[in-house]
Amino acid sequence: MEPRRDARPSELKHDLDAALQTRKELGAEYESELVDSFLSRIDARLDARVEQQVAERMNQYGPGPYESGRPERPARGERRRGWNGKTLPVLSLIFAVPLTAIATSSNNGSGIGGLLVCWAGIVGVNFAAAHAERREQREEKSLRAVRSEWS
Repeated sequence: MEPRRDARPSELKHDLDAALQTRKELGAEYESELVDSFLSRIDARLDARVEQQVAERMNQYGPGPYESGRPERPARGERRRGWNGKTLPVLSLIFAVPLTAIATSSNNGSGIGGLLVCWAGIVGVNFAAAHAERREQREEKSLRAVRSEWS
């Protein structure tokens, strides 16, 4: 693919000449501002050129998998493979028995402290999971409300 030739190099040369003339008129004390201004114009042109090239390249590939005519993106809660609201509590109860036994069977006599730490961790994990699930449900509900307003 051959690079396109356009009027941009002549525009860039014109802008550079204008910046140099302005520097001659204003003096050296405004030099850094003039350089910053010139560089910001170059940055803006580069950004526009990159965006144009990306758009052209993306158009070569066609629409994405979630654009119109394709299946809808899975809901947030559905992305977790096989996990639902009841799996974590059941698993934590299964693991609680051996964890409790390990926590209370210390040689230095601090079994009750280990038991409290163990169960505090189990309760904390379950609380965090339940809180996250409730937050996801609220977000889904508000998203459905917004979608119904726009439909």
